[in-house]
Amino acid sequence: MISIKKNSEIAIVIVHEIYGINQHMNYICEKLSQHGLDVMCPNLLIQENPFDYTQGEEAYYNFMENVGFQNALLKIKDLLSNIKNKYKKVFVVGFSVGATVAWLSSEENTLDGVIGYYGSRIRNYVEINPQCPVLLFFPQKEKSFNVDELIANLNKKGKVKIQNFEGEHGFSDPYSKNYNEESARKAINELINFIKYRA
Repeated sequence: MISIKKNSEIAIVIVHEIYGINQHMNYICEKLSQHGLDVMCPNLLIQENPFDYTQGEEAYYNFMENVGFQNALLKIKDLLSNIKNKYKKVFVVGFSVGATVAWLSSEENTLDGVIGYYGSRIRNYVEINPQCPVLLFFPQKEKSFNVDELIANLNKKGKVKIQNFEGEHGFSDPYSKNYNEESARKAINELINFIKYRA
């Protein structure tokens, strides 16, 4: 688990991708902590070491078979219940499968906000009704589904704000071949503004 303490009254819980706590998660935790926020990223995988990006299929299979969305959600809920009395505000930020877990956690009425980056599996959970403000970032195109169709469905929900960025899945990850520097910068600025507006 990554845990960076800045003596903040605001906690950010990061939910990682299928790969585990890798360079990107370390990078994003450090980046958010630079804004004076306490940041935590629990390891949802059974193993300690993260998967490499070349092991995409293996990492995906491992997450689906050995972790799963509901089990990941329970781990995040446990962490949230442990920290909720220590902070004035608590936010969950997820990436890819982590964004779907973050989306599922939005039904918790103890959260102050949820931010999700390219949570493609959110399409399987459109019935969720968030109890807190949600900010979702999607790329303009995804290989496995129609982004515009999902956005149209999610836009019907009251507490959800969606931003569509140029690029593909992984656009915010400087270690990914799909990294889009401008979209990544815009997204992190939106994320910080979203948190500070509610702080």
